[in-house]
Amino acid sequence: MAALWTLSPLLSACLFWPACLALTPGAEPLHPQNLPSSLGLNSSDGSPSVDLPLALRVFSVDYHHVQAPFEIVLWIMLASLAKLGFHWSGRVPAVVPESCLLIMVGLLVGGVIYGVRHSAPPTLSADAFFLFLLPPIVLDAGYFLPGRLFFENLGTILWYAVLGTLWNVLGIGLSLYGVCLLAQSSLGDVSLLHCLLFGSLISAVDPVAVLSVFHEMHVNEQLHILVFGESLLNDAVTVVLYKLFESFLRLPAVSGVDVFLGGCRVLLVGLGGLFVGLFFGLLAALTSRFTSRAQVIAPLFVFLYSYLSYLTSEMLHLSGIMAIVTCAVTMKQYVEANVSERSNTSIQYFLKMWSSVSETLIFIFLGVSTIQDVHMWSWPFVCSTLLLCLVWRASGVLLLTAVVNKLRRNTVTFRDQFIIAYGGMRGAICFSLVFLIDDFPKKRLFITTTIVVILFTVFVQGMTIKPLVELLDVKRKKRGLNTVSEEIHSRLIDHLLAGIEDVVGYWGQHYWKDKFEQFNKKYLRRFLIRDDHQARSSILRVYQELERREQRGDEEAPPPVVDPRSHSRPLLPEEMESIRRILSRNLQHFNNMQRPAYSRHTLHQDATMGRARKPLHRHQSLGERCTYNTQGEDGEFNGSRRGRAGLSRSHTVCSMSPRPVLQDASVPAASAQTRGRVDPDSEAFREEQISPEQHEAPAERAARKQLSFVLESEKQP
Repeated sequence: MAALWTLSPLLSACLFWPACLALTPGAEPLHPQNLPSSLGLNSSDGSPSVDLPLALRVFSVDYHHVQAPFEIVLWIMLASLAKLGFHWSGRVPAVVPESCLLIMVGLLVGGVIYGVRHSAPPTLSADAFFLFLLPPIVLDAGYFLPGRLFFENLGTILWYAVLGTLWNVLGIGLSLYGVCLLAQSSLGDVSLLHCLLFGSLISAVDPVAVLSVFHEMHVNEQLHILVFGESLLNDAVTVVLYKLFESFLRLPAVSGVDVFLGGCRVLLVGLGGLFVGLFFGLLAALTSRFTSRAQVIAPLFVFLYSYLSYLTSEMLHLSGIMAIVTCAVTMKQYVEANVSERSNTSIQYFLKMWSSVSETLIFIFLGVSTIQDVHMWSWPFVCSTLLLCLVWRASGVLLLTAVVNKLRRNTVTFRDQFIIAYGGMRGAICFSLVFLIDDFPKKRLFITTTIVVILFTVFVQGMTIKPLVELLDVKRKKRGLNTVSEEIHSRLIDHLLAGIEDVVGYWGQHYWKDKFEQFNKKYLRRFLIRDDHQARSSILRVYQELERREQRGDEEAPPPVVDPRSHSRPLLPEEMESIRRILSRNLQHFNNMQRPAYSRHTLHQDATMGRARKPLHRHQSLGERCTYNTQGEDGEFNGSRRGRAGLSRSHTVCSMSPRPVLQDASVPAASAQTRGRVDPDSEAFREEQISPEQHEAPAERAARKQLSFVLESEKQP
């Protein structure tokens, strides 16, 4: 219900603006002759005055007083009931995507309104979409973004989002201009800039439509993050290009300098939104550090700072989508560490509910806005747009993937490329941008073509992509969340690969990731996270993060497979709480123990016993370290024992080497020392190295076994 009360005052101003005109300062004041007849006039003295009611009214209806919020609540209620019925409709969700059903409900409602009122139903304004409905969807996608997968595939995602979008915009725009030149009779008044403007908006791949389909298919992680990341950043690029071509249309003439300045503007808009989101994300993390005594308002800062980053970017004509995504990714890891578990749960559930309500309203109004009388039809333009959208996206994916596969270890297979190209569905962003175009003779044709492309991609591609995934046998996501052991081993492998890259002098992704982790641990976490949360074990943090994921429920993970042969009873809540308490206490106790911890950043330090030890050298043999000064009197032997006190068990096994360690008691020490100075090039030394067991007496073997036993006994506590 919190989302309803939050959205009601925000959407009322834009969705139902005509109903609020009477409240604006510029509205015409009410005159007595314009008052309703129910109030009446007192004409006894000729002066207009309002009659007082003759009796007290027991019941009255004042719909105009609550019209805007009442209708908004009814729309949300209708969409929620349609969504609820969709999930209880048996086999329908396996065939029809949820977005298709919501659009069909909108078409039905729009048709009823148009048949009753004989006028166009209310449409979704562009301001309401970009300022109120789009931010919660992008915030939810950025806050729950799988960071590891996203940053590991960031280069490929940017390759698809930036170059792929430019490829589609220029290809579709120039091709449509060629179609307009061929059909001079009906499309002769469409200029090149208008075609490029339409190509920029029709190339916007909607993350709402993509996520609503891919969440239900449970495709593999790499394919999901490539499609999701590309659709998320594609919106930012298309909006920037749309505004750029819109600015070119308003100029009297476009020169080469204007094109160069337009390219600089694209970079400025993208990077500006990135830095604005980073600033507000760090500010939100710093603010959450001081919410320990007011945990109730802690979740509020997540929504306020993220929304402020979006509004600030839009105010400065920067990319609001880039700003809110960067803000969400930045503040996630610090805010979760500062606030309580209840606050984290509130943030997660409110974000999911808010984004779900926004998605539902968007698809409902897409269907409602289709029923209107502003359509203009042109077979060449509409059919060419549908064909060009498919051709240019498929060719762009194939061409760009052929280049990027030469630089990737995990190449994108042809089946994944087909799904990426086929999953380019259009949605509300195209629909909202087309209504922002300045009036010109073919604007209604652009609106009609955009609606046709949206309906075709959502219904045809959205309903057939699931059978195609099964037919092509695309790799699916087989399991759910990782265990603690898997997370620890994956981090160990990352650390090992970072060390290997550092040794060989290759600056790869693991090297830069390890550098950022060290900077984050040394500076950012100390400054942005509360002091009482600084000393926690990394293993404990991994366990708590996995526990939070399990509590909120990973929607992308398929349901676990239950073995029907298993008859074990489920654990009770108090048993689960006892297990969590024991595990947390043991992990914290393990963290407090003074155990030696080595990494490639602290390898030169000795953190074991606080004593200075002789460092190990790579060129020094372990056998030589264990055999020095082992013969002689008891004092010499005790001295060697003290020298070996710091050796670990792995170093102790060097005493089992086949080299002779002790001499027989009958052999003088001088001869043993002389033997130790034998020339390595001599024949006797080579014979001794080749077959040492042939020159070893039984007494020597017994002494060697006794020494091994002594060394092993020293390691016992």
